[in-house]
Amino acid sequence: MKRSVKTKARDQAQGQSSGVVRGDLDGRKLRVGVVTARWNADITERLQAGTYLALARAGVKASNLLSVSVPGAYEAPVAAQALLEKGCDAVIVLVCVIRGETTHYDHVCNAVERGCSQLQLDYKRPVVFGVLTVENRKQAMDRVGGAHGHKGVEAGEVAVEMAQLLNLVRRKSRKALSAK
Repeated sequence: MKRSVKTKARDQAQGQSSGVVRGDLDGRKLRVGVVTARWNADITERLQAGTYLALARAGVKASNLLSVSVPGAYEAPVAAQALLEKGCDAVIVLVCVIRGETTHYDHVCNAVERGCSQLQLDYKRPVVFGVLTVENRKQAMDRVGGAHGHKGVEAGEVAVEMAQLLNLVRRKSRKALSAK
């Protein structure tokens, strides 16, 4: 979901006034991993550039950014796991799967989703699904700075916000969380 600066400010104000705990976009103390697939590299490189831009805006230090390159989508979850084991507060998986003529697309998409979802639950840290699952190249281009925004930028913002949210929830007492 693409959020404008105005929408983000409104959401933050609503969260504060209602007592809802939410993460912010301050990544200065975060260690973030990025897994980028080389398959459909013209698209995944754009996703990666958008992600780096969002992380830099959030203050994530270059020295706290761990990036790895994997051959394709299917290999991404195990690389994400390695980054989590290295202590990343969040990992972003950047992949583009374009439907072909066989059911291979369905199997790859399902495997990547299942792997990323399981890692989040096992490690209790965000594994952001910056995965484009599209019918054609035009749909992919529309999602890396075209008509549908930039999913790489969004993935970077989500990683920081979710890492911060989980840190806040872990620090607050049960009483402080329910009092709001």
